[in-house]
Amino acid sequence: MRIRGLLLCAALLVAGVTSASAEMRIAEDRGGQIGHYLKTFTMLRSSGERIVIDGNCLSACTLVLGVIPRSQLCATARARFGFHAAWMPDGSGRPVTSATGTRALWRIYPASVRHWINRHGGLSRKMIFLQGKELNGIVQSCSPAARHARAQSRRPVTQRPISQRPVRYVAGNAASDRR
Repeated sequence: MRIRGLLLCAALLVAGVTSASAEMRIAEDRGGQIGHYLKTFTMLRSSGERIVIDGNCLSACTLVLGVIPRSQLCATARARFGFHAAWMPDGSGRPVTSATGTRALWRIYPASVRHWINRHGGLSRKMIFLQGKELNGIVQSCSPAARHARAQSRRPVTQRPISQRPVRYVAGNAASDRR
């Protein structure tokens, strides 16, 4: 787990060096230590890089929802977020729920995610999954049609002239001057 976390950080550092038009794809991330993910996602947030969720983003990976701005994050039809309470190994290596870690997760998640988690039983040892249509309104879709619709809805509604030439009306005729 530690090596995988270090490899993830190294890969994300390299990705952070690229231009803001680059993207990083998360496809099968099973999570890990909260601190590693916070550090990595904080660096990605400042890089401006687009983050595409295209498969499982489980456990600490779900922190992407609270650290990365919504405008920088999208989900494909295959995206699936898995939430559970934070845990730490006890003296014998068995997992024990960490109230402190779980509170940290809770504070980082945006309100829409906390609301969804509450509706599905809260954070516990049992993994709950957010995917499909339930993602609507929480994470924007990566599909080209959805991106186009978002771009259209963000355009300011203004009156723009159809032509740069002024339109001239002739008395008794509603036709414009079409030279």
